[in-house]
Amino acid sequence: MIMTRKPIVAGQFYAQDFAQLEKQIKDCFLSKLGPGELPIKKREKNILGTICPHAGYIYSGPCAAWAYKEIGESSFVDLYIILGPNHTGLGKTSTLLEDFQTPFGLVKVDKEFGSTLIKNSSLVESRIAHLNEHSIEVQLPFLQFVEKDYLSHLKFLPIVIGHDCNYKELATAIKKTIQKTRKKVRIIASSDFTHYGFGYGFVPFSTNIKENLTEFDNKAVEFIKKLDAEGFLDYVDKTGATICGALPIALLIETLKDEAKKVRVLQHYNSGDISGDYSNCVDYFSIIFY
Repeated sequence: MIMTRKPIVAGQFYAQDFAQLEKQIKDCFLSKLGPGELPIKKREKNILGTICPHAGYIYSGPCAAWAYKEIGESSFVDLYIILGPNHTGLGKTSTLLEDFQTPFGLVKVDKEFGSTLIKNSSLVESRIAHLNEHSIEVQLPFLQFVEKDYLSHLKFLPIVIGHDCNYKELATAIKKTIQKTRKKVRIIASSDFTHYGFGYGFVPFSTNIKENLTEFDNKAVEFIKKLDAEGFLDYVDKTGATICGALPIALLIETLKDEAKKVRVLQHYNSGDISGDYSNCVDYFSIIFY
């Protein structure tokens, strides 16, 4: 029996119905906080990777649309590696060699690449960390939307990153596996930035929240722009910044640091800009590497 990873946040983080989901994603692109237009058909760009938020589309979707517009205007790749944090704390750093279901249909996992990476690293295959983890799942409908002309060829590899991860070792293994398989790969690190407020147990300041939060996260982004994974993680450690995908981001940087020439922030805003409530809010960034 072939196992398929079923969606767990369809109907919550994003629409469950095909037509409603398509409209929801289009609205994210056309939103005043989004890029304002859908991806154009010319695929002349070539981005290496991106950092994308993973909250409900009503909040972080317009921010994510900026990165997916770049993806949709870039050359098609053999494989997307999607790195997500382990919100549940269950299981180890692991991949899952099962296709993922979304309301748009199946997204195929590259089992050959995944199996080779497992052989070349301490990465394991396990369902435990993936079953209740939303950070990878919420990227897939956007990816299917911008790659709709290539769906039969679209392949990805999900990796949930836990605190047990040696990101430098795994980055080396990913690079070796890319060289061995000779595949063109694009990496997506799924992460929201700082979660502020008593609801998140993080209140480093209590006035001018939006401005202070922007300044706080911009300091973290400076390390990302310098492709300094160690400096980024040190900043997160010293400040206690509640950046849920800090390790996926560090892994992305470490994997791309020898190849990436430039890092650019495409969009940044805060869930409070949508809800009007800054007492408990989350920062979102859309960042590309090329």
